[in-house]
Amino acid sequence: MPDSAPNPFDGTWKDGHITTHGIKFPKHTGIIKRNLRKSLREGTYEENEAKTVLKVVRDDDRVLELGGGIGFMSTHIARNRNIDHVHVFEANPFLIPYIQKVHDMNGITNATVHNAILGDTAGTIPFYVRRNLLASSLDWRDGFQVALTEQIEIRDTNQVIKDIQPNVLVCDIEGAETQLLPKMDLSGFRAAIVEVHPQWVGPEGINLVFKTFMDAGFAYYARGSIGKVIAFRRTWTRR
Repeated sequence: MPDSAPNPFDGTWKDGHITTHGIKFPKHTGIIKRNLRKSLREGTYEENEAKTVLKVVRDDDRVLELGGGIGFMSTHIARNRNIDHVHVFEANPFLIPYIQKVHDMNGITNATVHNAILGDTAGTIPFYVRRNLLASSLDWRDGFQVALTEQIEIRDTNQVIKDIQPNVLVCDIEGAETQLLPKMDLSGFRAAIVEVHPQWVGPEGINLVFKTFMDAGFAYYARGSIGKVIAFRRTWTRR
């Protein structure tokens, strides 16, 4: 895809906002398009994640979120739990200003947004921006709906974990979970929520995600899981 390809999320900021789960989302013609606008208004956007994450995240947690989307999950966590901080990693450069505006509009001051992905070593990697912004990913997938390709910064996974020292992981990275999670040092985490993508990773990939957490001393947490949104915890203390 040539560098001159048009940005599929070009648009303008509009007055007003859409509210879902108590969170305000500014109107932007290039990002909040028909289907996304509908799901926000109906309260179905990231509905399962919204239900599960508050069963796992506690006050004073330091959260590492991989796949920031439009800023819903980081804002939802920060509004409903007195967390220490949430670090949001989002690969799509066109979403970074939007996430930051969502945080500002909702009074979130304990969130940091990083336009980068995590990997083995520092460097860059192609990121495929699709017309459906929520389907953008590192996976070419035969070029389906790819509008343009961006070179995105890679940060060393375990150095980031060492620097940030998170204890909760929230991960929705469109199928890349099978590549990244087995390489992560999970020893400092007490819990994780992962949205898996069986349509891309297959049964072997799902098994690998479970094995990765079990080998690291976690157990499947049924109460915090719904469908493809899977929760893992180290302890089973009743709250």
